[in-house]
Order: sequence, then structure tokens, then C-alpha cells
Amino acid sequence: MATNALTTVRNLGILAHVDAGKTTVTERILYATGTTHKRGEVHDGTTVTDFDPQERDRGITIFAAAVSCSWDGHRINLIDTPGHVDFADEVERSLRVLDGAVAVFDAVAGVEPQSESVWRQADRHGVPRIAFVNKLDRAGADLDAAVESIRERLHPAPLVVQLPIGREDGFTGVVDLLRLRALTWTDGGDGGDTAEEGPVPEALREEAGRRRRLLEEAVAERHPAALEEFCDRETLSAETLAAALRDLTRSGDGVVVLCGSAYRNRGVEPLLDAVVAYLPSPLDVPAVRGTYDGAEQERAADPHAPFAALAFKVSATPTGRLTYLRVYSGTIGKGDTVLDAGARRTERVGRVLRVRADRLTPVDRALAGDIVAVVGLKYARPGATLCAPQAPVVLEPPGVAEPVVSVAVEARRSTDTDRLASALARLVEEDPSLVVRTDPETGQTLLSGMGELHLEVAVEKVRRDHALEVSVGRPRVSYRETVARGVTGLVYRHVKQDGGAGQFAHVVLDVEPLEPDTEGGPTDVGTPGAGTAGFAFRSTVVGGRVPQEYVRAVEAGCRDALAEGPLGGHPVTGLRVTLTDGATHVKDSSDTAFRTAGRFALREALRASAMTLLEPVVEVTVTVPEDAVGGVLGDLAARRGRVTGSAMRSGVTVVTATVPLAELFGYATRLRSRTQGRGTFTARPTGYAPAPAR
Repeated sequence: MATNALTTVRNLGILAHVDAGKTTVTERILYATGTTHKRGEVHDGTTVTDFDPQERDRGITIFAAAVSCSWDGHRINLIDTPGHVDFADEVERSLRVLDGAVAVFDAVAGVEPQSESVWRQADRHGVPRIAFVNKLDRAGADLDAAVESIRERLHPAPLVVQLPIGREDGFTGVVDLLRLRALTWTDGGDGGDTAEEGPVPEALREEAGRRRRLLEEAVAERHPAALEEFCDRETLSAETLAAALRDLTRSGDGVVVLCGSAYRNRGVEPLLDAVVAYLPSPLDVPAVRGTYDGAEQERAADPHAPFAALAFKVSATPTGRLTYLRVYSGTIGKGDTVLDAGARRTERVGRVLRVRADRLTPVDRALAGDIVAVVGLKYARPGATLCAPQAPVVLEPPGVAEPVVSVAVEARRSTDTDRLASALARLVEEDPSLVVRTDPETGQTLLSGMGELHLEVAVEKVRRDHALEVSVGRPRVSYRETVARGVTGLVYRHVKQDGGAGQFAHVVLDVEPLEPDTEGGPTDVGTPGAGTAGFAFRSTVVGGRVPQEYVRAVEAGCRDALAEGPLGGHPVTGLRVTLTDGATHVKDSSDTAFRTAGRFALREALRASAMTLLEPVVEVTVTVPEDAVGGVLGDLAARRGRVTGSAMRSGVTVVTATVPLAELFGYATRLRSRTQGRGTFTARPTGYAPAPAR
């Protein structure tokens, strides 16, 4: 592939709230591009990307799945991402390697909580997006309301380029506002297959003209070249509009909005055209930046440059270990030796595979801009940088979220203990958001993750893949401790003499709560939803009484002490430590002595401080029939929930509340029983809040 051929590559993800229709959109894209010849259905368990048995059993996407297809001379590498909040880390790893995304919204519900979360994740990665308002054939579907919710909740400038033809069950097509042509779908053999282009229906011509004018004005307002043409001619050509929409999409100043019904296969071809027209190729995004031995480096999307790739997913299959790569520069082929730059270890590539979910096609090589899987790497983890040994570079890895829920796991047969440990190690290798540790007090093996469903899926994977019988303890949440009222002038002397050089360190510390909006501090520790990650250290020692290298050692010792607080051994957060004075010994003072002094001094200071226990809280969005609202509100109150809003929407009530995570275990079953199975809920972590006295 020559460099200019990279202009025909699109690496994109499908993002949305659970049940907005991501997987169905992906299925219809595969069908429209001729990659599949039969349309898979989520409810039948026949989709290409939801190929894992658990995904088919549960009817949701759990693992990000990559597929490749072709459209209009372009190769599209597409990743179908999970929509459930418990698997947000899977979305994070995918977004790290994507150049663009399609955000799918439900035409009835508009922007939902997880839609907002994944949109913010894409914002952080600077991923350009286009929006697809799905399910326009549903009762209560309203494109304008959905677009308004995008404007209000996500704050981009929505640039609507289509007008629906018909409403709800009568939705038959769209008007392309750029070319002012109608595209309608007539039912084929299995429904909604045949697209026909024609003039705009008479009844919609005035409305289409009005909306075209609004689109021109919105684009001219944000794009200098379009504004110039608009001022000269008082209109914009389709070519100018398309070019301006491409620029606004790639800069993030606007988001193109299309609409359709993926289930009925209506609107998918224009969506593919928009992907090709507006989303960037690997050449359109900035060169990836990395470092090595402190020096910054750039890697351009050039097949002839030194090889550099990021591993974003690892999965174990019956045929071997698959490592999914985004190739940023250079070329990789069968038999190549690559360097894992972070681990400084070389590995050999066995095979390179083009991916279509669980179907793999061997290829001779992969080039800059490709997303492929390779076989043969034994040690590379998600987030690892693989590069040419002679041109090492470390790319920034995806962030890993901190687990909030833990369960105790043990093998039912004592002879399976070692097999369970091996299975858990493999699980953590595939999913970095899972953590396995041993409780020092009970000796139990604890598996920690992002939510109840996340852990359920992980344990079930161990049972199915390794044929192990596993017992699981009740989920527990991860508490934190913080300082409510600190201490000043705490003196600690560390003196140790046991022959030879001794240890001497003298420190004086002040400990206080970390105020809002200070470096690394929480927004408001006392408010549900506040961030609580925070530790700040400073020194006010004068006269060189504690040399700078020992100040750094004291800080390191204080950080060591944050691992266990005095209330229950939970991590400590939200505090500021000030080193105010100290003393050294000419022979016996050392980094080790001052680090030890810092650790024990802060432990003593925390025991003398007034401490508060913090618990994780989540924002819950409950959708229930009107006749069940009272019971649901009462149940939320019993779970220490604080209702923050409610709204009527298409015959149902949507209640939002802040609830301690510990009170949500088993809530799905309780909600189903209270609403005769008609109620649903989603939850997203919002931080920590003070826990009641226990």
C-alpha cells in the first residue's frame, strides 16, 4: 500500500448507550458492504460481532470486536464497542487507536447516560464523530428532539444533513439536504433492502428548502471559506457544503447528523457515504507522538517509516493468543522481530491476520493505518508499544480505570486452586480493568472490576473457558478514607542503630484536608459525585535543614502510607501534607531513613486526625412505567438514594438519582419484580461520598 492509498482507509468505532442499536448498525454495515450475505439479529444470537456465548446469551455487547469491510473503494476497519458502563474500559482502549467514530442515538430516548459518557471519552481522545439517530421507525421517534438533546447535553453544533420521509411506522426514507434528493427504501425479500433515489416529495419540498437554508447558515457561521461563498452568492453549493462539513467534523467544531432505522436496513448506505466523506483517514490525523529515554519522537503514517504499533486488546482463543494492533507507522509481516518498548523485550510475530470478529484471514503484512491481529506474541499486554528494535519508541497507553467492586473467588475443589490462579492471571492479562489480589487478613483471593455485571462476566468466563467450578462471595465495594480534620506539628524521629551505619531522620508534618480545586484535589469530597483522587505534598523547610533529595524521600514515604488508612485499611485520599521542619545526621541520614520516617510519621498523623470513610456513589437512571414510579422512588430512598430529577418521555418516567454503589447489588432483580419486568436502569460511577457511621 503506497502512502497515498492510506487516504482510502477509515478506522472507526461505533459508540452508544446500551440498546441504542450499535451492533445492529454494525451488522447492517457488513450486509450493505457485501461482507455478509445474511443479516444477523441480536435477539436471535446471530450477529457477527457479538460472537461470544455470553454476549449471545445476554443480548449485549461485552467485548470490543473488530471487523474489516469495503465501501466505495475504501477499506473500513470498524470496532463495535460495548454500551454498558461496566465495560467502559473496553471502549477506552478502542478509542485510543481509532481515527473517527459513529455515535448512535435512540430516536425516542435521545442522549442517554452512557451516550454522554462515551462522548466524553471520545472528546478526551480528540476523536472526530458523526451522529446516527437510529430507530426512527419506533413509536415516539422524533429526530428534532434527539438533535436538541445532542445540542443541550453534549454541546457540539449538530449539523443535520437529512430530513426523514414519514414518521414512526411510516418512515420510508430520507431527503439528502446537500443534493436535495430523496432516498427511499422499499421492502425487499427480507424487508427494507432496495434503495431508490428520486426527487424530493412535493409535500416535503418547502420543509427541505428551509432545513437546507438552516444547514447553510450553520456551516457558514463556523467555516471561513463557506462564509465567503455564502456572502457572495447567498447560498452554498453541495461541493462547498461537503468540504466544509468534512473540515468541521475533523476539527470537532461540528457533528454531522444522519438518521435511519438500522433494524429495517434504512439509512445505512448514506451513513457509509458519510463515513467515507467526513471522517479522517490515517493521513488526516496528527502523527502519533511517543518518547524513549526521555526524548520525544513522532511517527507519521508512512509504510516506509520505522515500524510502531500499539497493542489495544489481547484475547485467548482455542488456536492461540491473539494480540490486536493499530499500526501507526511502518510495516509488519510474518516472521518479523518486534520490540516491546516498555518491557524492553523482543518477540517474534508468527502470523498477521485480517479480522472479521471471530473469523481471521491471514495476510502477508500490515501497513501504517491498519488494524490487525497477530499470533505469536507471548508477553505483550494491552497498552504495550511494539516497534522496530532499531528505532524504539513508547506510545502513550490507554488509561485504565480503577476497580470499584470486589468479590471473593475460590475453587470448590482444593485440587483446582492452582488452575484457578492461572485462569485469573489470564483473565487479567486480557482485561487490565480487572485486578486480582489476596486479602492480607482473610487470605481470600479477591477479583475486582468495574461493576457487578463486569465481575459476573469474568467469573462465567473462567467457568466456561477453563471448566472450573468456582464459588463467589458477595460483592464488596472499594471504600476510601479521607481527612476531615488534620493535625499540625506532628514530630517523628526515626533512629535505628544495629551495628555499622545507622538510620536517622527527624521530620515535622502538618496534615490537612485537600481543599477543592487545588492540585490533584477533589472537587468536593463531601458531595456525591465528587472526585476524590488527591494527595498534595509540599515543603516549607528553610535553611537547608532537610536537603531536597530527602524531601523527595519523605514524599515517597507519605505516598507509601496512603495505601492503608486507620479506619479499616482502605486507601487514603483527599489530603495535603506539609513538611515544616526536620533534622539530619551527618553520617546516619539517608533516602531510606527519611522515606521510612515519612511513612511512619504520616501513619501516626492519620491516627491522630479525624478521618471520614468514603464510599463509591453512582448516578442511576431508571426508566419505569408511570404506574410504578411510586414504588421505585420508595425503593431508591430505602437504598439511601437521592433523587436528582425526573422526566416524562413517551409514556414512561425517567428518574435520575445518586445512590451508593453498595446499595445497588441485586437492584436489577428488585426493579424487575416491582415493575413486572418493564423497568430498566443504567448506572455510571460519579465519585465518592461520605459513608454513614457503621
